[in-house]
Amino acid sequence: MDKKKFGLLSQIQYPSDLRRLSVDQLPEVCRELRQDIIDEVSVNPGHLASSLGVVELTVALHYVFNTPDDRIVWDVGHQAYGHKILTGRRDRFCTNRQFGGIFPFPSPLESEYDTFTCGHASNSISAALGMAVAARMEKHPNRHVVAVIGDGAMSGGLAFEGLNNVSSTPNDMLIILNDNDMSIDRAVGGMEKYLLNLDTSDTYNRLRFKASEWLHAKGYLNDDRRKGLIRLNNAIKSAISHQQNIFEGMNIRYFGPFDGHDVKNVVRLLRQIKDMKGPKLLHLHTVKGKGYKPAEQNATVWHAPGKFDAATGQRILEDNDNMPPKFQEVFGKTLLELAEQNPRIVGVTPAMPTGCSMNIMMKAMPDRVFDVGIAEGHAVTFSGGMAKDGLQPFCNIYSAFAQRAYDNIIHDLAILNLPVVLCLDRAGLVGKDGPTHHGAFDMAALRCIPNLTIASPMDECELRQLMYTAQLPDKGTFVIRYPRGRGHRVEWQCSFEEIPVGKGRKLRDGQRLAVLSIGPFGYDVEQAIDETGLPVAHYDLRFLKPLDEELLEEVAHNYDRILTVEDGARKGGMGSAVLEWMADHHYHPSVVRLGLPDHFVPHGTVEELRRLCGIDTESIAKAISQLYANDDTAVDINQHQQ
Repeated sequence: MDKKKFGLLSQIQYPSDLRRLSVDQLPEVCRELRQDIIDEVSVNPGHLASSLGVVELTVALHYVFNTPDDRIVWDVGHQAYGHKILTGRRDRFCTNRQFGGIFPFPSPLESEYDTFTCGHASNSISAALGMAVAARMEKHPNRHVVAVIGDGAMSGGLAFEGLNNVSSTPNDMLIILNDNDMSIDRAVGGMEKYLLNLDTSDTYNRLRFKASEWLHAKGYLNDDRRKGLIRLNNAIKSAISHQQNIFEGMNIRYFGPFDGHDVKNVVRLLRQIKDMKGPKLLHLHTVKGKGYKPAEQNATVWHAPGKFDAATGQRILEDNDNMPPKFQEVFGKTLLELAEQNPRIVGVTPAMPTGCSMNIMMKAMPDRVFDVGIAEGHAVTFSGGMAKDGLQPFCNIYSAFAQRAYDNIIHDLAILNLPVVLCLDRAGLVGKDGPTHHGAFDMAALRCIPNLTIASPMDECELRQLMYTAQLPDKGTFVIRYPRGRGHRVEWQCSFEEIPVGKGRKLRDGQRLAVLSIGPFGYDVEQAIDETGLPVAHYDLRFLKPLDEELLEEVAHNYDRILTVEDGARKGGMGSAVLEWMADHHYHPSVVRLGLPDHFVPHGTVEELRRLCGIDTESIAKAISQLYANDDTAVDINQHQQ
């Protein structure tokens, strides 16, 4: 791709180059930056619509603020492609999300312009407040700190916790609310509706700013008086407008809403308010997918559209004929089938109805599906409340995001053993979204919690059977984990049958060595055993909790060498559970555990990452051959997995 085809953008390597331009040149910079993002993402897929929606804001921020000394904290990071291009990574942007290439989200490990970890929503305000306090304590009085929050992240509880602390902690930070009425699907909830209706006069804000400057210059406006005047002013304005501004009610100066696509006006606004004392919030209305008609018309699809023809807007879709379905599709269709049979079933999702396919039930039964916004902890406790009074919730959360609801799972589900089916989508390695999105820790984190049943289906038919089993009476809190992407069975619509809880299965007999797997990795193990040609036994545990003790007893009696394989953290995971059981029952086989290593796995294709982690078919086959042939290789293989 010709990197020199853009007249102005080609001159910008870093924000210092951008700041040499005149304000009148910025609309053209925005046009070129938007087109560059479209051209790049069309051939190297990623998050498109969100980044298109903040082009003007991104340019304005780096034009007004002295980055990287000034801190810009992005929330989620879906919208940061323009930021990456303007901060020294344009030549490498073609490697975005590729193995060994630049990170999928902003990361301080990659660039000094990336100020904090991005990937999960709602953390920007808290992190930015921490930086603002550090600037004061570390004697950086001229450092500005900006939090950019949007894509539905304001619905997350952490955002409100941050706002609460912002209002009571001395700071001069700026919060920019990028309000596009979207997360991935359409944003929901009272806060989103409130933001759509919120309005403040531009003239009013200018007059208020000038008055505060005059009072400060005359010595009438010390810090205590300023806070008192703000409270008085907010009360008068609320009485006149018959509307309470939630931000000003927390003593956070509010400006907006303004058009976030008028780059020159955004620059003017930022210059006006950047040096104001005290916390402030700039509310900008933007359009997700702005400047690219297909993305504007269907922002959900174009959030991450895959490859497409940039000129025509035609998406390049894979041929799905005669291919197994995605686990997500099986979940969505099965949930609707079960809900048609069981009127107590309801669905809950934290802003992922399309991603997890709960939109299938949502379309058929809109009154029985609840999209609670980006609020995983609330999703779990809300499900617990419904279960307590007679309903049967299926709460679907991506594994990596369920980490944010850990206490809710313990305190609000497990203690009472409430009948909630917690479906952990995207379990295991997810690929190009990288370490913030890999579902690496769910098995290790959850298996120590009392009352939980934890299962993982080997294929699509087993997912259906586990979902059916989980909603039967007296099953308590039931966790089902499954990966992103396609399964293995084209014919997957089997009839419903109950699976005995805590019962695994033997897939093949063998000698000397038994391989224990859980979940879809069973297919990889089967292929690896076939490649070795060795008479090796294979067991599908199916349940991490409770463990199938009869199965483990059989393995312990018949095999002195065991290989465990899982798509989760090796430390504390399924292999550790097997080791613990063996030790507790005084068996001492030679055990090798294959799983995700004790460091954060980078981004890349799932195949590349499995090979990197030593859990691809070739690595499994190698481990089988070594362990089958030689007792002394067990330690070496385990050390390789570190």
